[in-house]
Amino acid sequence: MNTTLSPTDAQTPTHIAIIMDGNGRWAAARGLPRTMGHQRGSEAVKRTVKSAQEMGIKYLTLFGFSSENWSRPESEVKELMRLLRSYLRSETAELHKNGIRLRVIGDRNGFDQDIVDLIDNAERLTADNRQITLVMALNYGGRHDILHAAHTLADYAAREKRKLSEEEVSALFPQFLMTAGIPDPDLMIRTSGEQRISNFLLWPCAYTEFVFTQTHWPDFDKEDLEKAVKEFTQRDRRFGNIKSTQR
Repeated sequence: MNTTLSPTDAQTPTHIAIIMDGNGRWAAARGLPRTMGHQRGSEAVKRTVKSAQEMGIKYLTLFGFSSENWSRPESEVKELMRLLRSYLRSETAELHKNGIRLRVIGDRNGFDQDIVDLIDNAERLTADNRQITLVMALNYGGRHDILHAAHTLADYAAREKRKLSEEEVSALFPQFLMTAGIPDPDLMIRTSGEQRISNFLLWPCAYTEFVFTQTHWPDFDKEDLEKAVKEFTQRDRRFGNIKSTQR
């Protein structure tokens, strides 16, 4: 069945976020080391970015490395860092060529300086691109993001030497999140069958639609993305309200 949607379809989500899960299970099912799953997963990243751009998606956020992932075996973390370096070195020019803007959210202090430099370079080079914004969440945690925003807002209030009104807090708070300037995700996809948010984009996902697929991330392709978007278009998004026909 052809589920391809026109880029001009009014129901096409503006922003899709993906929790890329299942690299290890993909590898284990084939008797391969987990690192091989991560390698194949990096290929799925390239496919998905291309597919999202072809479908007219304007923002794609990928959960590349969580703040909790540092607790994984050292060899696995080293492989993930190697793949991150490789991606930034090999794909930055291609992203720029294709009009893709790269933005990275998360705490960069945990990374080696050469990775930070690669991220900074990629963001500078692609800053003016507008075809699609690829947001990579690296060393990111939703709770940390909210706490950091709260502390920053408190510092702002202290500098202003006044108590902020509830309306001011509501207006200012999102501007202090790492996702400031990025629209909230319309659709969140999690691969590999797990059904939880795993500390990802907690504030922005307040009214996001979720689709869970059994496909492991290394096997995720354009057809999987199109199926998720098709399911999204069939949802009734009310944002806390009721259907107009029920009023």
